[in-house]
Amino acid sequence: MHNHIKSVLALVILSLFVLSSNSLAQDGEAKSDPIFSDYIYQGEDKIYKENLLSENEFYNPILQGCYPDPSITRKGDDYFLVTSTFAMYPGVPIFHSKDLINWKQIGHVLDRKSQLKVQDAGISGGIYAPVIRYNKYNDTFYMITTQFAGDIGNMVVKTKDPFKGWGEVKKLDFGGIDPSLFFDDDGKSYVVHNDAPDEGKELYEGHRVIKIWEYDTDNDQVIPGTDKIIVDGGVDITQQPIWIEAPHIYKKNNKYYLMCAEGGTGDWHSEVIFVSDNPRGPYKPAPNNPILSQRYLNSDRGNKVEWAGHADLIETPDGEYYGFFLAVRPNEENRVNTGRETFMLPVDWSGEFPVFENGLIPISPKQELPAGTEYKINEGGFFPNGNFTFSDNFSSQKLNYRWISVRGPHEDFTTSTKEGLLIKPFNINIKDALPTSTLFHRQQHISFTATTTMKYIPQSEKDLAGITCYQSEGFNYLFGVTKSNNRYYLLLQRTENGESSVIESIEINPKHKLKLQVKADGDKYWFNFSENDDEFINLGGVVSGDILSTNVAGGFTGSLIGLHATTANDTSSR
Repeated sequence: MHNHIKSVLALVILSLFVLSSNSLAQDGEAKSDPIFSDYIYQGEDKIYKENLLSENEFYNPILQGCYPDPSITRKGDDYFLVTSTFAMYPGVPIFHSKDLINWKQIGHVLDRKSQLKVQDAGISGGIYAPVIRYNKYNDTFYMITTQFAGDIGNMVVKTKDPFKGWGEVKKLDFGGIDPSLFFDDDGKSYVVHNDAPDEGKELYEGHRVIKIWEYDTDNDQVIPGTDKIIVDGGVDITQQPIWIEAPHIYKKNNKYYLMCAEGGTGDWHSEVIFVSDNPRGPYKPAPNNPILSQRYLNSDRGNKVEWAGHADLIETPDGEYYGFFLAVRPNEENRVNTGRETFMLPVDWSGEFPVFENGLIPISPKQELPAGTEYKINEGGFFPNGNFTFSDNFSSQKLNYRWISVRGPHEDFTTSTKEGLLIKPFNINIKDALPTSTLFHRQQHISFTATTTMKYIPQSEKDLAGITCYQSEGFNYLFGVTKSNNRYYLLLQRTENGESSVIESIEINPKHKLKLQVKADGDKYWFNFSENDDEFINLGGVVSGDILSTNVAGGFTGSLIGLHATTANDTSSR
């Protein structure tokens, strides 16, 4: 009996030891996941330092960074605005305003996996050119867009209240891109969109058409057989205009106005307009097109705004008009790293056709406030612009809406802890067109500093965590900590066209508190680090931001700054 008790005690002790060992192992594994305790982003653009605002002014762009293809609608005195997100997740940020100047992000339209199927899309795949519209006849908001992913194509979602989320995706039975809805005064509804010419009728590269369909709001589908081409090529097909797209129909004084982007989304971008007595045409171009463009201006001008187009109009309750459109701010090397941003200008519609005020001369960084409005942009939760600071200590259970991921939700890899934000690394490389374990913030300034504090002990050479500057899966910088031969290294990696090389690496002590910093001044980028709150040390010297630009990397997005972790590192630290 005594021996039996001794045996039982031994088994109990052994079991406790095993449990303790497992617990330690689990703790060890948990400790191997990086924890980011803060993130501080500071805009430092020279243009805002040299152009201070007066009381009656605001800054353009109103949404800095990659917020392209804006669309806007109104119900009463509530305005709602959306922009494109491509393969970013969640999709289609939605903003609310009472005065067109002060905007708050209230969420995202596509915030569920059932709505957004971008898990294997390239960064410039996914969601293109969303359009938001309010239909007074059924008191319903619509968001219609093209999703180049998940075999979806053109689609629509609806809601009665944009503050409370949106319904599931309804696929639409037509091709092309850039769909937009129009709800006429007689209760009829229409869809207009960009499409290819009829088979065999394409005259030149970039030749596109605008089609219209009648739309059945009871079934949320176009009515078969109602499609009709209403614009062929553009304003003047004899001039071979390219990429007529982003169409919107407006009604004023019993006439129908079709406004489109023309010229492609680069340096020949513009906005043009047509008029008709019937929503189905025929449409006649305005005699003074384009009504918005920067393409004719001196390329050597300072503080350039370029690529202006892809616009939408909104009428205020007082009968005033404003236009929201995309444009870019190139750096000193004439490269675009911040992506296509959202700008606003007043629109003069006192004549037959609307005209963007000062839209054909250099767009100023400062604009006059609409009458009766007060600029509150950097307070009270309104979306900031100008030179601002965004700081996050990750103490909230719900992340700020400005944090995004790519191809999948960040909830799949982020956890809020007492020490900060834990990122559980995926076995996916930053270069893969798959959901990566990376939490992103848009680059919103030409010049900026972004700093994070990270606690991390990698377990193998496949483990890496740190900060990334990311234009796409094929073009990015990675500044992170990994392990090699039982030593720990901080490395700076450059990836161009999918090919990676280490610029420099340095051995570090992972038990020290590590601060990682990226600093940019136009095309020049620096990657710096600090151990134990010491002074920052540069790694890799001055590197070019060329691979973070649309000009070099291509695509439609701007650069993103990410907190990244992976167990699929493929680059040696030595």
